[in-house]
Order: sequence, then structure tokens, then C-alpha cells
Amino acid sequence: MTTALLTDHYELTMVQAALDAGTAWRHSLFDLFTRRLPEGRRYGVIAGLGRALEAIDDFRFDEATLAFLLERGIIRENLAEWLADYRFNGDIWGYPEGEVYFPGSPVLSVEGSFAEACLLETVLLSIYNHDSAIAAAASRMTAMAEGRPCAEMGSRRTHEWAAVGAARAAYIAGFSATSNLEAGRSYGIPTMGTAAHSFTLLHDTEEDAFRAQLTALGVNTTLLVDTYDVDAAIRKGVELTEGRLGAIRLDSGDLPIMARRARDLLDDLGATDTRITVTSDLDEWQIAALRGAPVDGFGVGTSLVTGSGHPTCGFVYKLVARADSDDRTAPMVPVGKKSKGKNTLGGRKFAMRRLGEDGRAEAEIIGLGTPPVNDGNDRDLLVDLVRDGVRVAEFSLEDARTRHAESLAELPLSALRISRGDPAIETIILDGSGTQTTNPYQAAPRPANL
Repeated sequence: MTTALLTDHYELTMVQAALDAGTAWRHSLFDLFTRRLPEGRRYGVIAGLGRALEAIDDFRFDEATLAFLLERGIIRENLAEWLADYRFNGDIWGYPEGEVYFPGSPVLSVEGSFAEACLLETVLLSIYNHDSAIAAAASRMTAMAEGRPCAEMGSRRTHEWAAVGAARAAYIAGFSATSNLEAGRSYGIPTMGTAAHSFTLLHDTEEDAFRAQLTALGVNTTLLVDTYDVDAAIRKGVELTEGRLGAIRLDSGDLPIMARRARDLLDDLGATDTRITVTSDLDEWQIAALRGAPVDGFGVGTSLVTGSGHPTCGFVYKLVARADSDDRTAPMVPVGKKSKGKNTLGGRKFAMRRLGEDGRAEAEIIGLGTPPVNDGNDRDLLVDLVRDGVRVAEFSLEDARTRHAESLAELPLSALRISRGDPAIETIILDGSGTQTTNPYQAAPRPANL
């Protein structure tokens, strides 16, 4: 299915007007970045790159799509003729998935004609803003879980296809599994699931429900024990499995107290290897509050996949340089907005993470022009992704998981605090001569009309 209409109306009206004015083919450079992190966040996480590249591959204007645009008067015949053969033929580079980012980080750069690059704005922003927001929330949750597995269970709280992207983003940021089967099929993410309260209520007794589940799934299954009486359910589950029950799930009540009481009872019954998983609208603060509780795993849904749990990344896609012709070798002129609170740093950029002697990140270095000679303490962040319209880099989901774990481990310990605070490291801007210059992003004021 074409992704060409997963876009805003004005992308096409801009290209139509530029085509008529003779400026549509000017060689241009767009950056995707954020001016600030969501309030209280100390770092962001890149997710969605793989989905974005797939969307670019599928960005085609077939006959039905062109007919719709022409019938509505959105485009005219001269633009329709060009769109019929549309294929992105430019260059793309950026931060790989799983990498952390900060205000001003040029997480994706798209270079080509104004027309071909402009059209990609909305589809790129919709994917990046959604997936990266969820990945940042998931990263905070897994950090608070301190090595205990987190499972993504949010499919019933969001759009059916957004749920698939959410599961993918959460997996990049350290979640161990998802309840979403399409995410398992599409991306190879481990899936999990046992039974809901309705399964218990279906049967005449809780014991009947447990017997049915154990017969179907074996003793290593997870029994949901809070439909009626938790203690009675735990006793019955242990009895039916002769102490070999795999796990129980708690989905209500005061979870720290419930978990301690359940652990004591399981141990008293000899089920010392039975694990305890908790659910019930968990977020990073509740997971942090359970650090000292005898909990072996967490199931997270609503607070991960809905806007209340993942504030927007605020990514924007801005023209930062352009030439006066379609000549790809012509010099490009930096351009940028000067609007208060929404200003833009023009020009082609490099990005490096400065590391201290202890291997911890100290600053995000964003520069214009030629990057300085790496003295061994700077890590290059940008990788080539597409050249002349052809992908030149492929990264697996496991690569992204590893990259996230490694980049997070570089950050100072303050990055893992969930209290409100500034970004974990500062962003330093270097001008074309390598001199530190005014940073338009660090601690940028948040405009009232954002």
C-alpha cells in the first residue's frame, strides 16, 4: 500500500507552487530535530528509523492516488506528471535507532531537490514523534525495573497499527516481549500472554479455570490470582502444580504490599521458584516504587502507549540549507528561522558525543562545516542511510537494542533520575571555524503556542 497520502495537504500545495515558480528543483537539505526535550526528560531515544525507511520505499503515487489529488484540485496536471514517477533519489543520514539524543541533535538529515524532500516531512515526523516518544518512556521504565523484564501490553489502549509500532519501539528500549501478535510476526519480537479475568469468570470455579489453563499451557504458565481471593488462588495454584507453578500475576490492589504477602505465602507453601508478575496501569514511577518489592517482572500498557505516558518529542523537519539550482555540487546557503522560541540553526551539521576519561558522556557536540579531528574522546553519531535513493545501511532490531543499552550506559548516572531536571548532558554548538557559539536549543524557552 502506498504511503504517499500519509501526509499533510500543504506538502503538495508547496511543491505545486514551487514547481510553478521554478524553484521546486533547488538542491535542499532538511533536518529533523527537536528544540527541547519534554519537560522532566533528561534524554530522548531514537526509534522509528526502520519504519521510516520502509515508508519512503513505499512513497509512490499510483493512478488512484493521483486521481484523488486531481479531482480535489490539490495538484494540477504538471505536478501529477512528475509525481507519477516519484521516487526519492537523494541522500539520508542520521542517528541510528536506539541511540539517545538531546536538544538540537540532527537525528535525521534529508538532502535532495526541494520537491522530493519536502514531500516526506509529515510521514517522517509522524513515525519519529510516535516511536521515539514511546522508546523514551520505555527506556525510563526498564531503567527503573533494574534488570527485571518488562512486557509491553498496550495494544487495547491505542490505534491497532500504532500498537505494532509501539511494541517495536518498546523492544528497542529494552522491553523483553509484547502481547501484540502482529508485532511478533512483523518484527520477530517475542510474544507472551496467558489469560484474563474473563477466563476465570467463564468457569464455574476458579479451580476449574486454573485446571483448564494448566492443561493447555503447562505448569510453567502464569495464573491470574486476583479475581476473587488472592491467598486462596495462590494456595490452589500451588496445590494443582505440586509447588511447580511458573508464575502468578497481580493486577490490582496495593502492589508492594500484595507482592510481599504473595511472596511470603508462596515461600511458606514451598513454591520458592514461582515468579510474581505485576500489572495494573504501571508507569515508571510505580515501577520505581516497586524496586524493593519481591516482583520478578512487569506488564505495562496504558502508560506506555498513550500520550499521558509519553509526552511528544516535539520533532520538527526544517529546511536548513539550499542551493540556487538543481546542481548537487553547487554551494548551499544556510537558511533558518529567527522566530523567538522556534529558531533554527542553518547549515550542514556533524554530530559527536564527547566522552570523558571514564567513558561517560559529557556533551553533545553539534557543529557546522568540517568536524574537528577526533582525539579519541568523541564518538561520531551520524551514519549514512541512503545514497542516491538506495539504502546503504541495514540495522536489525537486535542491533538497535544493543545500541540503546550501550548509549544509555555512557550517560552520567543523573540521566536515570525520574525527577524533573535538565538534559543529562549539554549541547555545544560549534561554528564553521570550530569555535563554540551561541546554542539556540539548550534550555530554549517553550513558546505558549507550541
